[in-house]
Amino acid sequence: MSPSEPERPAAADELPAVAPHLRELRRRASLTLEAAARAAGLSPAHLSRLETGRRQPSLPMLLTLARVYGTTVSELLGETVAGRDAVLRGADTEPTEAGGWTYRQAGSPGRAMQALRVHVAPGTQGDIVRVHPGEEWLYVLEGRLRLRLADATHTLGPGDSAHFDSLTPHRLAAEGRERAELLFVHTLLQSPAAVPCLGPAAGHRTMGDPR
Repeated sequence: MSPSEPERPAAADELPAVAPHLRELRRRASLTLEAAARAAGLSPAHLSRLETGRRQPSLPMLLTLARVYGTTVSELLGETVAGRDAVLRGADTEPTEAGGWTYRQAGSPGRAMQALRVHVAPGTQGDIVRVHPGEEWLYVLEGRLRLRLADATHTLGPGDSAHFDSLTPHRLAAEGRERAELLFVHTLLQSPAAVPCLGPAAGHRTMGDPR
């Protein structure tokens, strides 16, 4: 959405619990609106719109905010899983859509890593460059994925995988007109104090930038 475009109210069926949880978790992390926005590479006004439900976050933005608040996307969405079971049944997971991506939890919350099963629709979020602490691992199940790491571009097909340092500027997009499906695992930061470098890098957009 460009600055000149009017804001659209959040649809009733699109992540209805996100806004109050974003505000609650920011306060629990003892962060002001300005400090949290700076850590996530957002403007305070944009974060405020997310917290009041006037804007919906994309999945990359949810991942960024989860790292800033030392939590998981599941908690940002208000999802709860009883205990910390080692086994997660597919029938117990519900798909969530954000920014054109659809994902299911593939691991229990509250761990040092978060595992997701992600559907990447063609043309969504393909121009967003991400830079953040941690590591990422992905494995392509279906379709073709275009992965840009720094100045190198890789096309991955079913059975291909990638494992990289998340401080390397990276960008994910479906290749061609078909969606890609992948397993995605990333490390979570457990302290908001550990994210001073999560802002925009020179010449790049971060995963928290508004589109």
